[in-house]
Amino acid sequence: MPSYDKDLELARLCEAGDEPAWERFVLEYRPVLYRAADALDPTGGAREMADALYAELYGIRERDGERRSLFRYYQGRSSLATWLRAVLAQRLVDRRRAERRFEPLADAAEPFESVQPVDPDAPRLAGLVRSAIDRAIARLADRDRLRLAWYYVHELTLAQIGRALREHEATTSRRLTRTRGAIRAEVERILREEARLGAAEAARAVELAAGDAGALDLSASLRVAGERKKSAPDRSI
Repeated sequence: MPSYDKDLELARLCEAGDEPAWERFVLEYRPVLYRAADALDPTGGAREMADALYAELYGIRERDGERRSLFRYYQGRSSLATWLRAVLAQRLVDRRRAERRFEPLADAAEPFESVQPVDPDAPRLAGLVRSAIDRAIARLADRDRLRLAWYYVHELTLAQIGRALREHEATTSRRLTRTRGAIRAEVERILREEARLGAAEAARAVELAAGDAGALDLSASLRVAGERKKSAPDRSI
């Protein structure tokens, strides 16, 4: 396994505000970020995001009087260049998702035929899915439910959750993914076996709910479950 000790040392020095280390980082990694930005968006739109990333890396934002650098999340499990590319790609994805939220509605002058008809069964099926989600979450192990609540309700980062549960953030990510898959499988089982839906109708219910953020929002179920469980840890962990 390759060692990235030198990359980790540079990241820690930059996180601590060491100016020579920061100058070295800018000299060596600005080209890396620009090449990654151009690969993600050949029109040049991602370069501005690459430049903005320096503020997070340097730690301009302060919390409780402490400068917080994005470097604190680099653990040396990949090269610093690979980690930077991943961070930049995620920032671009986040920006595009945010932009989509503000896209204008379709022109009112469009023909009514272009509007999809409302499925008359949608409210009933969405209600069944909502109930199934509540029950699936209630049946989770306490630790899995706690991990979900911290992530979706209290909006802690993977690193914060990992430190609270004494597990690596990659492990936290894998377990969240596994738990979401388990919830979906349990929801489908409940719809088939307890709500007595046929396989096709159960799949259709989940598909309809997937297009309804409210129906598949885990926060409400987790808040109810969380009232009887542990409170969220301090975000400063």
